[in-house]
Amino acid sequence: MFSISWFLAASLLLQSGTASADSAQPPAIKPITDQDRADIFMARKMYREAIDLYKALPPSPILYNKIGIGYHQLVDLDNAAKYYQRAAKADPQYADAINNLGTIYYSRKSFRRAINEYKKAIRLKPNSASLLANLANAYFERKQYQLASDTIQQALAIDPKVFENRGSSGSVVQDRSVGDRAKYHYYLAKTYAKKGQNSEALLYIRKCLEEGFKDRKKFTEDPEFAGLRDDPEFVQIMSMELKAL
Repeated sequence: MFSISWFLAASLLLQSGTASADSAQPPAIKPITDQDRADIFMARKMYREAIDLYKALPPSPILYNKIGIGYHQLVDLDNAAKYYQRAAKADPQYADAINNLGTIYYSRKSFRRAINEYKKAIRLKPNSASLLANLANAYFERKQYQLASDTIQQALAIDPKVFENRGSSGSVVQDRSVGDRAKYHYYLAKTYAKKGQNSEALLYIRKCLEEGFKDRKKFTEDPEFAGLRDDPEFVQIMSMELKAL
């Protein structure tokens, strides 16, 4: 079946007398390669099948990184780290693989090492919101809250929705697991409020209260929340007794 846009283009050419009979044929379909099939397996969460196909292809930094992501999804962190390291060794400028290696250290609670990898990746790819979000999380876990807050702001300036993302996006792994989720969501709420993203700020205020955040007075005293205090939803949230989930 022809696409509408292709059909209209062909019709216009015929009307102008410039189209031949052969030009009215639909374009040839590009054959699916083994890498395409592996990518489809990844999209379908068939990670072992994807890994096997990637390994059968000529090696490259991109494929090493994809194999690493496949193992990462299977929670085989040793093999994931091995392939991220291969990717970074094959291409020392490959920021995504360096970031992904950082997420392995982060998963193992080696936050200092994670920060070092994230910083290396960000030097190579400074405008990546996902990489900055990972760095912010690692700062948070080390209780470096001001650095975490500053880095959250940098990430949001690039992509206001970056903290809504989950898992991996293409070649980059974004890890959103944190220990004290209530406090983490408080800092997210504070940062969104400071940027004037009120709907996101309200969402994270509710989340942090549901997760057991105790210091409710911060929402009425912190200057970042001043612009929210007349908002009916804010007033409603403050009046509710939200139980920790």
